[in-house]
Amino acid sequence: MVRTRMGLDFGTTNSALALAQGDAVKVVNIGNQESAERTLPSVLFFNEDREVFVGQRAIDDYVSYGGGHGRFLQSLKAYLPQATFTETRIFGKRYELQDLLALILKEIKSIGEKYAGGSVDSVTLGRPVVFSENQENDALAEKRLREAAERAGFRDIVFEYESLAGTLAYAGQMETDAEELVMMGDFGGGTSDFSVMRLTQNTLSQADKKERVLAVGGVYVGGDTFDSRMMWEKVSTYLGKNVSYRTMTGQVLPIPHALPLAVCDWHKIAFMRDPATLRTIRELKRTANNPRALENLEIVILQNKGFMLFQAIERAKKELSTKNESRIYYRDSDLEIDEIITRAEFDAIIAEDVVRISRCVAETLAKAGVGAANIDRVLLTGGSSFVPCVRRLFETTFGKEKIVHLDAFTSVAHGLALSTTLR
Repeated sequence: MVRTRMGLDFGTTNSALALAQGDAVKVVNIGNQESAERTLPSVLFFNEDREVFVGQRAIDDYVSYGGGHGRFLQSLKAYLPQATFTETRIFGKRYELQDLLALILKEIKSIGEKYAGGSVDSVTLGRPVVFSENQENDALAEKRLREAAERAGFRDIVFEYESLAGTLAYAGQMETDAEELVMMGDFGGGTSDFSVMRLTQNTLSQADKKERVLAVGGVYVGGDTFDSRMMWEKVSTYLGKNVSYRTMTGQVLPIPHALPLAVCDWHKIAFMRDPATLRTIRELKRTANNPRALENLEIVILQNKGFMLFQAIERAKKELSTKNESRIYYRDSDLEIDEIITRAEFDAIIAEDVVRISRCVAETLAKAGVGAANIDRVLLTGGSSFVPCVRRLFETTFGKEKIVHLDAFTSVAHGLALSTTLR
């Protein structure tokens, strides 16, 4: 019987899957709808009938409820290194973080098994080079992800750096077996990871692969970071930023910075719907100089509008990859946001993050003991690799002619599955 193993790229925003059956590797369409979607949104929706939906089905059900009912959870991967997050209660039922992640992994496993034609309990799971810059939290994140995979039904679990997996995906595209020195940049929702590797078509063994890896590096900057920056600079004034209130003694103070700041991380919004937070907002609203902004904040939290609001931000960000100006527009019956953003503004908003990416690239090259001029190919994958100022960074550093764009959403899963054939 042919051995089957999954290569699973569990992402902060979307997940992808490939199957390795013998020496054959195939990317699986896992959109969990009757479509050709190759990725599954890494989201959950619990409706008031206690039903749980995953992926696009979760989004569809959430939208059909108008966002005002149930619990919609996204970017759960971002909580893996956060030791303070241990559990939550949804309609009275207790869920550990590993339980929530397992619901997504179990859905992916089930879809993969339908393609495989039988049960599969072996998986190579991608992980970023850094879940956290704190080593203890980084170890905690991998431990939790392993436990989630076990709860989803996997038994044989191996981890691989996502950036290395992307590099292996490129090996299958090489036209000759001449060795190339490559730098891989994998831009996910939560992190950006890099690796430098001496690569040929025929990396025949795991030992050979390890010998060829010269360095890996990573930084806690990703697509969600850019979204959060846009939210803070262009949208958060609608949700309480710069609002002040009057105390009982007549003193005028700014509202707690943590309130509008928390909304800038979309995965945190669902957890703001607790009595203490809502009570604070309502008390501040009574004497606020802009009560409408706090009313908007309350609506976003109570009616679970975070996902749809960030979709508007995401659309504008994507449009700025091809246009010099875009519009962040969101409207429902209670809230309207309308902001123009130019590419120059966006570049300025994320400039600090691009500098951090640049430093990480330089550090990874230094660890590998090579210079930019020595690199033969620069492989880029992930949605943020199309952000113009990010792309420009690599073109300026290495030369435009060296840049190769891999499939933005499935190349890592393909490489993860391929890596299993090397074991």
